[in-house]
Amino acid sequence: MPPLFRKKSQPLLGIDISSTAVKLIELSSSGSRYRVESYAVEPLPPNSVVEKNITDVQAVGEAVSRVVKRSGTRVKNCAVAVAGSAVITKVIQMTASLSEEEMESQIEVEADQYIPYPLEEVSLDFEVLGSSAKNPDTVDVLLAASRSENVEMRVDAVAMGGLASKVVDVEAYAMERAFRLIAEQMPDRGLDKTVAVVDVGATMTTLSVLHDQKIIYTREQIFGGKQLTEEIQRRYGLSFEEAGLAKKQGGLPDDYVPEVLEPFKEAMAQQVSRSLQFFFSSSQYNDVDYIVLAGGSASIEGIANLIQDKLGTPSMNANPFADMTLSSRVNAQALRNDAPALMIACGLAMRSFD
Repeated sequence: MPPLFRKKSQPLLGIDISSTAVKLIELSSSGSRYRVESYAVEPLPPNSVVEKNITDVQAVGEAVSRVVKRSGTRVKNCAVAVAGSAVITKVIQMTASLSEEEMESQIEVEADQYIPYPLEEVSLDFEVLGSSAKNPDTVDVLLAASRSENVEMRVDAVAMGGLASKVVDVEAYAMERAFRLIAEQMPDRGLDKTVAVVDVGATMTTLSVLHDQKIIYTREQIFGGKQLTEEIQRRYGLSFEEAGLAKKQGGLPDDYVPEVLEPFKEAMAQQVSRSLQFFFSSSQYNDVDYIVLAGGSASIEGIANLIQDKLGTPSMNANPFADMTLSSRVNAQALRNDAPALMIACGLAMRSFD
């Protein structure tokens, strides 16, 4: 079973399996700069992933095989992630003098008090975060557990696509890792700032709030770009695939923007506002310094400006690749268009350099 956190210093593809596509990123590094070696996005057949759960391993495996071929990469090892909602995390205190092996055996003995599932059904890992503020003789240890089937489905799907999973991460931590690259583009590099990253996928919107570049809150809600695709499909009598293509490539009737797109943008702004209200009501915060839009719907023209105007908070689209160099086989324009949807894949690819 691949570990959730174990560090690896080898090239790893970042493979993000979302509800509509498999996304691949391969990075290399030179000094402090990253370079995008290869990238590709491959659509998934409808309903092969439902609300971040793989329901058709073979269909996902075939899409992984196609995305690897399309990208031209030769790397065979990868990092994948499970959704935050499928993972239980807990910070526990342990004696600082224990070796990693001693910690591992102690955690295995004590884990059943933290995890509500039988341990034989769980994939478990831990990472030492550093000295505990509560007691100088102890360290804070992050314990992460996910039901084994969540992990195995992803491992099996990428294996069918010809890849070996060396790391299974958590989407929220991959997002946090990629956010470091976004923070570099902000005044004061986002230090001591509170930033809301709103990832609007096809069916789910995930709000991750980071303070000083660390995630302090995350929440998922059912809302996504699929609603826009379905409205295009309904209004113009297209198939779901045709509607998805038209949404990306254009060519829809003149009434599309005022009658369909603008109402969706308004709904998206309301969703961002509502997600933030949930955060404010459950924390000591009552505002955020920046809003960063991620996910496929962040590519909608003008959406960042609309949200900034409505909420009065500086808003920007996520582009973790803005300061990277690109290999000759990467299409710069395509990567720029897809960038907001590639945060998790990018954060997973960055595991190569841990």
